[in-house]
Amino acid sequence: MSFFKKMKDRLLRSSSRIDEGLDAIVDEAPAAPAPSSAPAPAPSSPATTPAVPDTSQRRVLDDAMLEELEDLLIGTDMGVDTARRITANIAEGRMGRRLSANDIKGLLADEVARVMEGVARPMPLFPKKPQVVLVVGVNGSGKTTTIGKLAAQFRAAGKSVVIAAGDTFRAAAVEQLQVWGERAGVPVMTAPEGSDPASLAFDAMGRAQAEGADLLMIDTAGRLQNRADLMEELSKIVRVIRKKDPDAPHNTLLVLDATTGQNALNQVDVFRALADVSGLVMTKLDGTARGGVLVALADRFGLPIHAIGVGEQIDDLAPFDPQEFARALVGLDA
Repeated sequence: MSFFKKMKDRLLRSSSRIDEGLDAIVDEAPAAPAPSSAPAPAPSSPATTPAVPDTSQRRVLDDAMLEELEDLLIGTDMGVDTARRITANIAEGRMGRRLSANDIKGLLADEVARVMEGVARPMPLFPKKPQVVLVVGVNGSGKTTTIGKLAAQFRAAGKSVVIAAGDTFRAAAVEQLQVWGERAGVPVMTAPEGSDPASLAFDAMGRAQAEGADLLMIDTAGRLQNRADLMEELSKIVRVIRKKDPDAPHNTLLVLDATTGQNALNQVDVFRALADVSGLVMTKLDGTARGGVLVALADRFGLPIHAIGVGEQIDDLAPFDPQEFARALVGLDA
């Protein structure tokens, strides 16, 4: 199954919400005039095939319809500003036209893709060895699983990878990374529970340099209830790895859980203050009826979106494609 097909199937809750909402909006149109009862003229020749009339329900695009469309988009967590911008673009040059639900879906997919075109970028790979990737995010966001999947994918692409299990306060996170490391053939460096994460990161940096590894991926804690402690912890990790490479970390990935909805925007604000976030990965898009939050993130922050996840398997994390995402979100075929 292609990733697009999988994404469309698993974004069914979001696309169904938009499908049903658009159908309801268009169905509010006044009934179309009844067709004339006059007999149709006979075809000019037996070979002529009569045109099949378009019987789809249509509604005139007016201010009331735009307001309903805006409310529908806000309901998918696109946010007020983004929803207004998208509906305004749809309205431009089209006011007074009769549109079907499918017409609006196509226009909506085009506008969503346009918003997201500039942020769809894979994580950059540099010749520097090791390239240090610091991974941040709240606990439960899918951060640990994302590290495992990315490491496995880089390993499959021929890159040598070392993982540092830097969330030393959660034994489950360490164990999960170890499982992924075994699955991918990637070494995972650990430390006793409660150990200093910065010390582990420093040791992992030394090992990655000694072994000539292409990438070092460092997991971190995500205990936002005490931001001061977390900020100090992240700052200390950065300080110690810069003793070995002044340019590290080369990437700081923020992993977000789509099921948190608009709270994902708050998390970007927080982690941009805590760390120099260079790109986003969004997980669990299969678990929410509000996939529009990714559009809001792109519109508000403009940070690169490197990958999205729609499941637990290794191939359920893929590079972000704005056209495919937009069409899946509104329920269109590829």
